Amino acid sequence: MKLGVLKEQSPEKRVVLMPESVKTLVALKAEVLVEKGAGARAFVDDKEYTEAGAKLVDRKTILAESDVLLKIDPFSAEDIKETDASKVLLAAMNPFSNIEMVTRLAEKKITSFSLELVPRISRAQSMDILSSMATVAGYRAVLDAALHLPRFFPMFMSAAGTIKPAKVLILGAGVAGLQAIAIARKLGAVVEVFDVRSAVKEEVKSLGGKFIEVEGATEDASAGGYAVEQTEDFKQKQSQMIQDHAVKSDVVICTAQIPGRKAPVLLKKETVEQMKGGSVIIDLAASTGGNCELTKNDEEYIHNGVTIIGNSAYASDMQIDASSMFGKNVVNLLKLMIDEEGNLNLDFEDDVISGTCLTHGGEIKNERVKSMI
Repeated sequence: MKLGVLKEQSPEKRVVLMPESVKTLVALKAEVLVEKGAGARAFVDDKEYTEAGAKLVDRKTILAESDVLLKIDPFSAEDIKETDASKVLLAAMNPFSNIEMVTRLAEKKITSFSLELVPRISRAQSMDILSSMATVAGYRAVLDAALHLPRFFPMFMSAAGTIKPAKVLILGAGVAGLQAIAIARKLGAVVEVFDVRSAVKEEVKSLGGKFIEVEGATEDASAGGYAVEQTEDFKQKQSQMIQDHAVKSDVVICTAQIPGRKAPVLLKKETVEQMKGGSVIIDLAASTGGNCELTKNDEEYIHNGVTIIGNSAYASDMQIDASSMFGKNVVNLLKLMIDEEGNLNLDFEDDVISGTCLTHGGEIKNERVKSMI
C-alpha cells in the first residue's frame, strides 16, 4: 500500500506526518510517498524524510500513485478532481462547513475519512486530533493573552508595592479550556472557569481553577463529552453570570463549541464594553462564529480599549509539536487499516473506522453530516 503525504497550502505550517511517523509506517510495510517540501514550514528537511524511509516525489505523482492520500486541512476541489474511487482520502475535512466538498466526494464514490469524526471512546483516544490540537490551542492562547495584556499575570511584591495577580476567565472546560487553566495558573493568574457540564467541576478544581456554576444546565451523556444546546431560561442566567465575572476579569479565553453547530455566543457586546481598558479576549471558537459577539475570525483589533483576538488556528503556530502530535494520531488510526502484509484493509465492522468514515460507495456515511444535506 502506498501512503501519500501532501504539502499543505499557506497559511498552514503543519505537516500531516513527521519523519518519526513515517518511520513507524514503513515498519508496518507501507510505502510512504512525500511531496517535496511538505515539511519545510514545520522545519523538516526533505532529507529527513528519505532517511526515515520515504520516497520524495511531486504532487502529481502522489495524487496518481497513492492508495491513501493524507493531509491536515480539507482536500481542495482540484485535488478531488484528480482522484477517483480507487483512492482513500484522510484529513481533517471540517465536514459540517464543507457540505459541497462532502457531496462531491460522495458523487465520485471516493472513500474518505474525516479525522474530527473519530469516536470519543477509550480505544480511540490515541487517534483524537481534536484533543491533541485543543491542547496546543489552550496552551498558546494563554501565552498570547499574557503578551497582549499590559499587566503582569502573577502577583509581585517589591519595594514599589504589591501588584495583584491577573484575573482570567475561561469559558468552556474542554481540553483547550483545561490546558488554559493549567498554563494560566502556572503563570500565577487567578482563574475562574465556566462550563455547562457539571462533570468537569472536579477537573477544574484539581488544576487550581474556581468553577462558576449556573444551575439548570441540560446535559447529555450521548454527546461524547461535548456541551449541548441549552434552554432559553438557562441562557439568560448564564449570560448574567458570565457578564458579572467578565467585567472584573483582565483576560477572557473563549473555548466553548458545539460540534456541527455555530459556537454559542457567551460574551455579548455590552459586556465587552463594560470590561476594563487593556483587557484581552482570546476566542478559540472564532472559525465557528465565536463565543464573543464581537469576534472576527483571523483578526485582532481593539474595541473600546479591549483587545479581541479571533484565532482558531493556534496549532499552526506551534507547527513542530503540533505536527508530531497530529501525525501520531493519524498513525494510530492507520494501524487499524493496515494488515500484516502492509495492505489496506478497511474493516467497517470496527467502530472507529465506521465512525470516522465520511463517504464510501457513493454515500455519505456519517449521520450528523448527512442530516445537513
